Amino acid sequence: MPAVVEAPVSLMESVAGMRFPPKADSHIQRLMDRNSAGQLTPAERDELEALVELSERIALVRAEALKVLGRTPA
Repeated sequence: MPAVVEAPVSLMESVAGMRFPPKADSHIQRLMDRNSAGQLTPAERDELEALVELSERIALVRAEALKVLGRTPA
């Protein structure tokens, strides 16, 4: 049986609101645009893959926090 850990609502609110900062989000978008155009260097491709993986992990953590709060993603 999994352990239950209580967390303050304020912590869950913070986790549910996690997002990349606008500057990082713009950088990811530029990399994605360059990737679509076939213009990424190998280092940029590695960076994009790492950022996409991080974004996916953040989305999963946010989804769990929203579930605990009884909300759906906006």
